[in-house]
Amino acid sequence: MKFEFAAPGRIVFGPGSLVEVGPAAASLASASASAGALAPRVLVVSGRSTSRAAPLLASLEAAGLACERFEIANEPRFEDARAALALARAADCRLVVGFGGGSAIDLAKAVAVLLANPGDPLDYAEVIGGGRALLEPSFPCIAIPTTAGTGSEATRNAVLASPEKGAKASLRSPTMLPRLAIVDPELCYGLPPRLTAETGMDALAQLLEPLVCSSPNILVDAICREALPRAIASLPRAYRDGGDRAAREGMAFASLAGGLALANARLGAVHGIAAPLGGAFPIPHGAACAALLSPVATVNVAALRARDPESRVLERYAEVARLLTATPSVGPEDAGPALGKLAEELGVRGLGGYGLKKKDGALPF
Repeated sequence: MKFEFAAPGRIVFGPGSLVEVGPAAASLASASASAGALAPRVLVVSGRSTSRAAPLLASLEAAGLACERFEIANEPRFEDARAALALARAADCRLVVGFGGGSAIDLAKAVAVLLANPGDPLDYAEVIGGGRALLEPSFPCIAIPTTAGTGSEATRNAVLASPEKGAKASLRSPTMLPRLAIVDPELCYGLPPRLTAETGMDALAQLLEPLVCSSPNILVDAICREALPRAIASLPRAYRDGGDRAAREGMAFASLAGGLALANARLGAVHGIAAPLGGAFPIPHGAACAALLSPVATVNVAALRARDPESRVLERYAEVARLLTATPSVGPEDAGPALGKLAEELGVRGLGGYGLKKKDGALPF
């Protein structure tokens, strides 16, 4: 038994936990403030909804913090990282708070680490950039998700898009894990059904793929086995009723658990395909994962049957199928169809719904 496990410095989970942000942020900002600073300054990266961010901003200001705000309404691009970084440097921000979905939190983590490391964001990007190591520890970052899917509050990378290159790429460093993750299910109340479905299926993918990956981690297995049943039970309920408190809490936990899982184990073809698709086509990451879960599971099980019929992963797919169907007698081949049934129940669109055609080289589903 050998494994390692990385997580945010502190996780605060529960309804109403947003109230903890002010004192915690003041402590982190003061510890990293530059000499002679009059008041610690904070960059808040969020979506464009002023009303949603109002309680956060009020809590930070009540704690004596001066806030700069950067708004983002799309999946973050390298140009967004440059603009947010320039704003943070000009204001001498010593703390970054990400408030929103994976886009806002990823951008916040990117800015926090780039504040400590010189150069352009593309210098450090994998695959399409310079791939330089981020040698200096990140400035402190607080992550507060307002959707339940990406788990970005618990991961050590940030994904940025380069439209000109038709690709997405990660900045990655162990120090990019947020110092504090505040997961308040109340922030997800009333999310639209479509966003609930797409982000929720992303969370499901981030629990399923580490469980069936080729390099398992015993602690990740435990987390996935605790969170998967909650996700499967909660997602349809949250989709039907955005104010279902228990369902929102279940999905908030599932999303956090998925972030912890993907930060400490391998993913699979769902994310392997979703990443380049999202770079080349206007497909939200969660939507791509939602569309890919069922066909990838079906193909994986068929390949395992052919290549390694004794594989332990087949039993893990059977375990997932039993959870999805609540039927003890099902086998691994039932996982794909069960995931497809769930996607249909949630109104998930196929990839063709985003303009992909066979001529584009996309898979035929």
